[in-house]
Amino acid sequence: MTQTTEALTAPTATKPGLVGKGQWVLFVALILCFTAWGIAADLTTPMVAGFKQIFDMSTFQASLVQFAYFGAYFLLALPAAFLNERFGYKVGLLSGLLLAAIGAFAFYPAAHIMTFAAFLVALFLIAAGCSILETSANPYVLSLGPEETATRRLNFAQAFNPVGTNIGVLMAALFIMPKLSEPVNRANLSDAEARTVRAGQLGAVMGPYLGLGFLLIAIAVSIAINRAPKIVEEFPEGDLEGKSIPKILLGNRRYVFGVVAQFFNIAGQVCTWTYIIQYVQQSLDGSLKLGAYLLQISLIIFLVGRFLMTWLIGRVRATKVMAVLAVAAVGLALFAVVSPNALGVAAVVAISFCLSLMFPTIYGVALQGLGPATKFGAAGLVMAIVGGAIVPMIQGRILDSTSAAVSFLVPAFCFAVVAAYAVYDLRTPQHQHTTEEAVA
Repeated sequence: MTQTTEALTAPTATKPGLVGKGQWVLFVALILCFTAWGIAADLTTPMVAGFKQIFDMSTFQASLVQFAYFGAYFLLALPAAFLNERFGYKVGLLSGLLLAAIGAFAFYPAAHIMTFAAFLVALFLIAAGCSILETSANPYVLSLGPEETATRRLNFAQAFNPVGTNIGVLMAALFIMPKLSEPVNRANLSDAEARTVRAGQLGAVMGPYLGLGFLLIAIAVSIAINRAPKIVEEFPEGDLEGKSIPKILLGNRRYVFGVVAQFFNIAGQVCTWTYIIQYVQQSLDGSLKLGAYLLQISLIIFLVGRFLMTWLIGRVRATKVMAVLAVAAVGLALFAVVSPNALGVAAVVAISFCLSLMFPTIYGVALQGLGPATKFGAAGLVMAIVGGAIVPMIQGRILDSTSAAVSFLVPAFCFAVVAAYAVYDLRTPQHQHTTEEAVA
């Protein structure tokens, strides 16, 4: 009887909220951070084709756009980690936002200087800021509420990154590519007339980036004026038990292979999205505008796939799904090679669905069992993003010497490496990875 009475009178346990009291403004600001670096990344992707036309250069030369962007991610990953360690995540966030904003505003003088190098510097600064921002945002989001809902809160915020990628491509399709698609016979223009045309094209490029700069400043102000919460570490420190972190990482074959797989995953992703515009131009005799819209469709497919895969891996082991998707991506890329027509274009667009699962799955699998070395292991996986800087240049060189269709042999190889990693994880018993870690 007493127990029954107590049960009836006991207060009902309240379900923890998604965000802590008084921290919704900060949470929205962090969501905008995830969106902003998505906008920056995929507003930049179509510019390989854009700058190729504006400056009348080879595809290989234009691919320096991606080299500058993803190279900055590689160079700033570790400095960002040390910045957060020394000054805190809020300082890291503000530093990243301000540096990216400086890069965005640098498009104004670059558009007046009218040299490709000036734009590369601006893009490098944007990406450097985004690298710091991305390194800081994840643990900051984790801290904006109850620990019970930290993972759900982070997943919710990350869902807005592909929203940003779609906005970025849409901005390029609406405000940049139509201007670049206007027919111009440069052979009949004087030097002064050609300069005027180029100035107009670069002005179209400048506008969306200036808008991005103002967005970044607004986010920085909203974060600066709000009180920072107590930080919950994404990867808590632990006892190294006398082992060096490099020894732990290099002694774990799943982690090492994971870094390699992430390098080629990002490479294949960037190659696919960067050169879909040239593929459309050559296969369908299409325009820059049409290519940009098809890239937009690709990213929408990627966004839908991200949510669908999140549901699916709750029922099927993630690496099983990744193995199937990676093999499918290889098949689609090879089909695009041999069939440069409307069906080939459809195949290239469909690759984006296969990409939706790869990054988070490789990231999660590679970090399993690393213990106190997890934080530095995560930095290594971020640095693997440099694949997006190097490999597109290789594909650009192949495209210049052959065709856009033949160049898709490059992402086919990249996805084959991802498939091999998925098979490796499936065929390697879990206890073997644990043993590797123990003897490292």
